[in-house]
Amino acid sequence: MLKRVRKLVSLDWAIKRLLRSKVNFGILEGFLSELLFEDIEITEILESESNKEFDTDKYNRVDLKVKNSKGEIIIIEIQFDSEYDYFQRILFGASKAVCEQIESSMDYVNINKVISINIVYFDLGQGEDYIYRGITKFTGLHKHDQLQLSKKQEKEFDKKFPHNLFPEFYVIKVNEFNDIAKDTLDEWIYFLKNEEIKTEFKAKGLKEAGEKLAILKLDDKERISYERYIDDKRYAQSIANTYKIDIKWEKEEGRKEGRKEGRKEGRKEGRKEGRKKGRKETRIETVINGLKEGISTQISSKITDLTIQHIEEIKTNHLL
Repeated sequence: MLKRVRKLVSLDWAIKRLLRSKVNFGILEGFLSELLFEDIEITEILESESNKEFDTDKYNRVDLKVKNSKGEIIIIEIQFDSEYDYFQRILFGASKAVCEQIESSMDYVNINKVISINIVYFDLGQGEDYIYRGITKFTGLHKHDQLQLSKKQEKEFDKKFPHNLFPEFYVIKVNEFNDIAKDTLDEWIYFLKNEEIKTEFKAKGLKEAGEKLAILKLDDKERISYERYIDDKRYAQSIANTYKIDIKWEKEEGRKEGRKEGRKEGRKEGRKEGRKKGRKETRIETVINGLKEGISTQISSKITDLTIQHIEEIKTNHLL
């Protein structure tokens, strides 16, 4: 039986703590090289949390943002909790990374390509694969040809198609992987899912990951920090699961209330009003319980579909 590296830290924690050091660039370079099918060299770690120009501006919330030797910007985000608008969040992150590169006095030619890599541990969208790539192509409506760059543009940009200039997106649905590594990229997906590396794996960066990301090699301070991080993540998942159960019961109670009111005031109107009343009361209770547990207003809004203003009113009315 093949021996395996037993305990490795998760990549999301490593990105926040270990992979920002230049001595550990080889791990990340290996993963990116396998995913992008080219040798990637990281030249610098960029600021991953964008500065807000206004209070109403949104953060470009990504886990890691790097620049490679070709000047391309690579942003990496790891997401565990399901978000119905995650595709829009991917779009925002890439768009923000594009806009941050240029000032009003600069030419557009200074904009470097952005590559958005999203590692998700939930079922995003519908599809049978576990790795998806998205690029922007321009196709003729009549002749169905693909628009290319002019010869002058090709020489200037060293690219052939517009999609070589536009943002490129990757979605890796880790939980959809069947644990059978058929190539070196699959070996990395296996690590992302199981936090272990088989001894026969040959993918770039995995050997170094096995040596530097072993939990037993962490010092006491890092090990305590990691264990606390894992506990917090499990707690957050527990709260999210509780919310899902609350919503499920909310719908059931709404149906019951609807049937009850329907018998009194007419089936159609009663069901409508009953469901509305049941949803409202249950969602308010869900918000209150979540706020007491430290769940943010924004997350409460996403889960319950109540507006942030409504949740703030609940906080005020219940002295939370």
